[in-house]
Amino acid sequence: MSTVIILGSARNQGNTHQLANYVANDTAAALFNLSDYEISPYDYDHGNRSDDFLPLMNEVLKFEHIVLASPIYWYAPSSVMKVFLDRLSDLITIEKSLGRQLRQKSGSVIATGCDQVPPLCFEQMFQLTFRYLGICYREMLYCPCIEDIEIYKHHLAINTFIRKSHAK
Repeated sequence: MSTVIILGSARNQGNTHQLANYVANDTAAALFNLSDYEISPYDYDHGNRSDDFLPLMNEVLKFEHIVLASPIYWYAPSSVMKVFLDRLSDLITIEKSLGRQLRQKSGSVIATGCDQVPPLCFEQMFQLTFRYLGICYREMLYCPCIEDIEIYKHHLAINTFIRKSHAK
């Protein structure tokens, strides 16, 4: 299954970035770092059509499985991921033909945070967004890490995530 990971983190080479890279390398997934793109906040007048959002989505839609990766900040995704999620509204208003293509996709979430268990509201936001867009939600990989992530401590969770999220 062709997979793309969309990374939304404020810290390059931070815990979420390292985890997303590890999963990408293990699954031959493409990785798009939102920090490499100029994506404007959602605009009801759609004055932001010339930014990088639509070209990025045209690339993302080439993949069967979409993984969104974000650290958990105050029970929510990073601000760059939230802007990306808000812009998905463009795909149900002005770019409906692109939005309809999401219905054929599956999706998962990768997250890191300092709590042992992620807050339910964090995953639920992604589940509801995917459901609304017609994306078949698979699951979330969450790796708690107080300081720097130690990937080897999460091998079981990572392998389970890869197996479940890539099942057709």
